[in-house]
Amino acid sequence: MAFVKVGKAAEVPDGTSKVYEVGDRYIAVCNVEGEFYAIDDLCTHDEAPLNQGYLEGCEIECPRHGARFDVTTGRATALPAVVPVDTFPVRVEGDDIELDV
Repeated sequence: MAFVKVGKAAEVPDGTSKVYEVGDRYIAVCNVEGEFYAIDDLCTHDEAPLNQGYLEGCEIECPRHGARFDVTTGRATALPAVVPVDTFPVRVEGDDIELDV
Protein backbone atom coordinates (compact mmCIF):
# COMPACT_ATOMS: atom_id res chain seq x y z
CA MET A 1 0.00 0.00 0.00
CA ALA A 2 0.99 3.63 -0.31
CA PHE A 3 0.64 6.47 2.15
CA VAL A 4 -2.41 8.68 1.58
CA LYS A 5 -3.04 12.15 3.00
CA VAL A 6 -5.98 12.23 5.40
CA GLY A 7 -5.73 15.58 7.17
CA LYS A 8 -3.60 18.18 8.90
CA ALA A 9 -1.60 17.66 12.09
CA ALA A 10 -3.26 20.74 13.63
CA GLU A 11 -6.62 18.92 13.44
CA VAL A 12 -5.42 16.46 16.11
CA PRO A 13 -4.04 18.36 19.13
CA ASP A 14 -2.02 16.54 21.78
CA GLY A 15 -4.17 14.22 23.88
CA THR A 16 -6.96 13.93 21.31
CA SER A 17 -8.03 11.69 18.45
CA LYS A 18 -9.84 12.30 15.18
CA VAL A 19 -11.50 9.88 12.78
CA TYR A 20 -10.74 9.83 9.09
CA GLU A 21 -12.54 7.77 6.46
CA VAL A 22 -10.09 5.93 4.24
CA GLY A 23 -11.79 3.79 1.62
CA ASP A 24 -14.31 1.66 3.52
CA ARG A 25 -12.56 2.02 6.91
CA TYR A 26 -12.76 4.51 9.72
CA ILE A 27 -9.33 5.15 11.22
CA ALA A 28 -8.75 7.01 14.49
CA VAL A 29 -5.57 9.09 14.49
CA CYS A 30 -4.36 9.72 18.04
CA ASN A 31 -1.83 12.33 19.15
CA VAL A 32 0.16 11.21 22.20
CA GLU A 33 2.66 13.87 23.26
CA GLY A 34 3.25 14.92 19.66
CA GLU A 35 3.54 11.39 18.27
CA PHE A 36 0.76 10.22 15.96
CA TYR A 37 -0.70 6.71 15.97
CA ALA A 38 -3.48 5.24 13.82
CA ILE A 39 -5.90 2.49 14.84
CA ASP A 40 -9.12 0.97 13.55
CA ASP A 41 -11.89 3.10 15.07
CA LEU A 42 -14.11 0.15 16.06
CA CYS A 43 -13.85 -1.58 19.43
CA THR A 44 -13.23 -5.30 18.91
CA HIS A 45 -15.67 -6.14 21.72
CA ASP A 46 -18.81 -4.25 20.64
CA GLU A 47 -17.89 -2.23 17.52
CA ALA A 48 -18.32 1.09 19.32
CA PRO A 49 -16.46 4.07 17.80
CA LEU A 50 -13.28 4.38 19.86
CA ASN A 51 -12.85 8.02 18.85
CA GLN A 52 -15.87 8.81 21.04
CA GLY A 53 -14.04 7.36 24.04
CA TYR A 54 -11.38 8.87 26.28
CA LEU A 55 -7.69 9.04 25.30
CA GLU A 56 -5.39 8.97 28.32
CA GLY A 57 -1.70 8.69 27.60
CA CYS A 58 -1.26 5.90 25.06
CA GLU A 59 -4.57 4.19 25.92
CA ILE A 60 -8.00 4.84 24.47
CA GLU A 61 -11.14 3.73 26.30
CA CYS A 62 -14.24 2.45 24.54
CA PRO A 63 -17.25 4.65 25.36
CA ARG A 64 -19.64 1.68 25.74
CA HIS A 65 -18.11 -0.82 28.14
CA GLY A 66 -14.74 0.61 29.15
CA ALA A 67 -12.49 -1.70 27.14
CA ARG A 68 -9.07 -0.11 26.67
CA PHE A 69 -6.52 -0.35 23.88
CA ASP A 70 -2.89 0.72 23.58
CA VAL A 71 -2.86 3.02 20.54
CA THR A 72 0.85 2.33 19.93
CA THR A 73 0.35 -1.43 19.48
CA GLY A 74 -3.41 -2.01 19.21
CA ARG A 75 -3.24 -4.42 22.17
CA ALA A 76 -6.37 -4.76 24.32
CA THR A 77 -5.36 -3.69 27.84
CA ALA A 78 -8.67 -3.94 29.74
CA LEU A 79 -11.68 -6.21 29.58
CA PRO A 80 -14.16 -6.82 28.12
CA ALA A 81 -12.01 -6.60 24.95
CA VAL A 82 -9.39 -9.29 24.40
CA VAL A 83 -8.80 -8.95 20.65
CA PRO A 84 -6.45 -6.14 19.56
CA VAL A 85 -7.50 -3.39 17.15
CA ASP A 86 -5.67 -3.02 13.85
CA THR A 87 -2.92 -0.42 13.72
CA PHE A 88 -1.66 1.44 10.68
CA PRO A 89 1.60 3.19 9.82
CA VAL A 90 1.23 6.96 10.14
CA ARG A 91 3.59 9.77 9.30
CA VAL A 92 3.54 13.54 9.20
CA GLU A 93 4.95 15.17 6.07
CA GLY A 94 5.09 18.91 6.60
CA ASP A 95 1.65 19.57 8.12
CA ASP A 96 -0.04 16.59 6.44
CA ILE A 97 -1.03 13.41 8.27
CA GLU A 98 -0.55 10.40 5.99
CA LEU A 99 -1.71 6.82 6.60
CA ASP A 100 -0.70 3.54 5.00
CA VAL A 101 -3.98 1.62 5.04
